[in-house]
Amino acid sequence: MSNKALLIIDVQKGFDDPTWGNRNNLHAESNIALLLLAWRNKHLPIIHIQHCSVEPDSPLRPNQTGNEFKDEALPMAGEKQFTKTVNSAFIGTKLEQYLRDKIIIDLVIVGLTTDHCVSTSTRMAGNLGFNVTLVSDATATFDRTGHDGVEYSAEDIGGGPQKLDKVLSYMSDSPDGGIDNGKNQKEAQSTV
Repeated sequence: MSNKALLIIDVQKGFDDPTWGNRNNLHAESNIALLLLAWRNKHLPIIHIQHCSVEPDSPLRPNQTGNEFKDEALPMAGEKQFTKTVNSAFIGTKLEQYLRDKIIIDLVIVGLTTDHCVSTSTRMAGNLGFNVTLVSDATATFDRTGHDGVEYSAEDIGGGPQKLDKVLSYMSDSPDGGIDNGKNQKEAQSTV
């Protein structure tokens, strides 16, 4: 078993719902698909995270079309899946235990949305001692209002290494915790 895994977070049809608003990085899913293909070709561990919202109006609620994985990131037989109801892929799941049992110490993280579930899961993985690479062009987000009331465009929040630094500062006053957010899809694929 490899000690490196691809962690795909919330690549679900519900994020195509127009209620989310303006989105950046429209090529995120195609870049995720390229990484997924590379991982599959090398028979490396792949983990899919699925958000199962408990919010009554969310397009990501279970038993709704929006809860389904997008075609570009459909899990295949043998690929591990975890469901969650909060931003972190580690809270309320057995993800950490699975990674430790499989002796996986390096995570390459991709998915939706950059400033919520991807950022939270990435920072938590780093806090738990995993080596983390967040792939800059395999994440995407939408326009947001920050906790300070400031409007952030999706283009300012994510979609490149410099932009991911903004996500980390927008979400928290703490430094990135050793997260490598300087790789794009091609660079991350070359490490497989």
